[in-house]
Amino acid sequence: MAKDNQTSEFEEKVLYINRCAKVVKGGRKFSFSALILIGDSNGRVGYGFAKANEVSDAIRKGSEAAKKNIITFDIDNGTIPHEIFVSWDGAKLLMKPAREGTGVIAGGKIRSVFELAGIKNIVAKSQGSSNPINQVKATFKALKMLKMKKDILSERGV
Repeated sequence: MAKDNQTSEFEEKVLYINRCAKVVKGGRKFSFSALILIGDSNGRVGYGFAKANEVSDAIRKGSEAAKKNIITFDIDNGTIPHEIFVSWDGAKLLMKPAREGTGVIAGGKIRSVFELAGIKNIVAKSQGSSNPINQVKATFKALKMLKMKKDILSERGV
């Protein structure tokens, strides 16, 4: 019963559904893959990717995978603490902090990640691959690499 309370704090969003076809002896066999995103708009966000024979099953499996894949990061006044450039499997992503009132300037799937993560002001540019899965993975890699200024200074002993 405690699990229901935990899941209700997260907002869930279906980012991408793909129909896959496998050619077998009797014809084509269709399956579906789903990319699901969950977040609490407070620095916690996760994604899940799953495949199933039905769309609803793929979405359910994807949301379960997303709950297991949640990351936490620090937000500095509604934006990220520093500029970062990341590449993941052909998808390149540049993220820059922005002033208050700028909003989320990002394209497609990356915008959804920022909105569910709770980032209010950011400028991001996606270069290279337009594959939604690789864009989301690059965004998550960048969010994991973010560090606050006080953390870096404490590591240096200043």
